[in-house]
Amino acid sequence: MNRAIVHMDLDAFFVSCVKLKNPQLEGMPLIVGGGDRGVVASCSYEARYFGVRSAMPIKMALQLCPQAKVIKGDMELFSNLSNTVTEIIEEKAPIVEKASIDEFYLDITGMDKFHGCYKWTNELSKKITKETGLPISFALSVNKTVSKIATGEGKPRGNLEILQNNVKPFLNPLSIRKIPGIGDQNFKSLSQLGIRNIENLSGMPQVYMQSLFGKIGLELWKKANGIDNTPVQPYVERKSISKEHTFLQDTIDLVKVKSLLISMVERLAYQLRQEQWLPSVVVVKIRYANFDTEPKQLKIPYTSCDHTLIKYVLELFDKLYNRRMRIRLIGVRFSGLARGTYQINMFEDTVEMMALYQAMDKIRNRFGTNAVSRCAGTNLKSKTENMEEKLIG
Repeated sequence: MNRAIVHMDLDAFFVSCVKLKNPQLEGMPLIVGGGDRGVVASCSYEARYFGVRSAMPIKMALQLCPQAKVIKGDMELFSNLSNTVTEIIEEKAPIVEKASIDEFYLDITGMDKFHGCYKWTNELSKKITKETGLPISFALSVNKTVSKIATGEGKPRGNLEILQNNVKPFLNPLSIRKIPGIGDQNFKSLSQLGIRNIENLSGMPQVYMQSLFGKIGLELWKKANGIDNTPVQPYVERKSISKEHTFLQDTIDLVKVKSLLISMVERLAYQLRQEQWLPSVVVVKIRYANFDTEPKQLKIPYTSCDHTLIKYVLELFDKLYNRRMRIRLIGVRFSGLARGTYQINMFEDTVEMMALYQAMDKIRNRFGTNAVSRCAGTNLKSKTENMEEKLIG
């Protein structure tokens, strides 16, 4: 029995949320993002007509579309509306995977015995739009790769069905750029070899692709041939993420303590970006030598940037540590998490800052989490000390 996998994607999600809040913006070219030195987090289809795209510097976007209106993102609004959509889908679908703040996979295999998979999905999409006011596209096919590509081809307000016998005819003429996870470098390398559409890629020998690109080459070949056995993972929302450090000897060395806090935040922020989370609550905890434990928390704007989170954590620590007693344990926790499809806060940070974080994360991905760090966070780590790390789901 062929699987029935649905991919649902809210159209221009951030822009659609902004329009709900201010209907007068309907029909205008809109850019959601930060200031003049920021980047485009999302843009309306009216702005896309002029060549504006997500992740483009806003300065460049305004050169392409000077009449566009730039609006600062509201992650609290976006998160609340995303949660509403999630609840509607989870109420109806047997298995749901939330891939990002505006993107979902559903496994409805076998449902055609009772309803008809396409009819059921179409009714669900209409229910979402009716109850939230948000436009949504979907595609139904035999696996996650084909359904995701088909959703992109059908946007906006698309509703495609790609049956098994139509998978290859659908994929073949498309650019290899459409394959999820291909990346800029692999796209350039394949293009230089004359492989520019999916049909070219699907016809390459598996051994050749693996020898040139390793494991990713084989994965790309499978996707080009419409092969993807990846299961739809049931959606489980992470509640928080945290780290704690217990000192081998109780300390009042505040330089050392703050250095450790910075290091902990850097590692947590990297994990947040890798998992695509944005926290809205920061908690700092101190346990004194007499085992008294005191936490203090602060509500913050959504972000996963080290420099911003470090500032909040150090401010909380300064307010919290007022006993002048020796410290036994310190901890940092980030909670109030919201999903996002970008690595850092596009609404606040400059193009230069984004490039810096992306470069640091690439180094960490290749050489390990400790490959690059701030000097202020390196005034540690004794091998004799006991690092206690907790990741709370």
